[in-house]
Amino acid sequence: MRRSGLALSCLMLAACQPAAVSNDMAAETGSDVPASGLERAAIESGVITDAAKISPVGLFQRRHEAGRDALCVVPGAKGTLRFGLEANFGEQLACRGQGTARRAGDKLILRFAGGDRCIIVAQYDGDQVALPGVVDLACARLCDGRATLEGVSFPRIAGDAGTALRAQGTGGDPLCKS
Repeated sequence: MRRSGLALSCLMLAACQPAAVSNDMAAETGSDVPASGLERAAIESGVITDAAKISPVGLFQRRHEAGRDALCVVPGAKGTLRFGLEANFGEQLACRGQGTARRAGDKLILRFAGGDRCIIVAQYDGDQVALPGVVDLACARLCDGRATLEGVSFPRIAGDAGTALRAQGTGGDPLCKS
């Protein structure tokens, strides 16, 4: 009886392990983490959109009680992407910056202009750009006072470069300078 219980426990434990996935499936999704079978089937049937095929160009914005957070992403020279962002945390606290962006699977790598080498690897799912809960200390120069970019998310409101180029920061300046 003890052996059968032990064998049953081992089988149940093995069933909880993730299935091995081919490199082809991971390459199709453009991610290091392959889509689950259910997610892959939903993408193939058109129920959900494949985020790996959605360009990050556009305007991402959220309004809240402390102000507005906005991120614009536009095409740059030679196939690169440029971005500008502003996150507000009240009247005196904000973070602002511009730079270049690069897509890597389900990540958007934001490299801020300036000598401090601030780089943030954000999560990108096609509908939203979410900054991680911890960012490099070199990014502190982008923010006033105790403000931080940690955990800020930007939902997509437009998917075209024209709208992104027209976006303005709090002071009325273009968010994505051309």
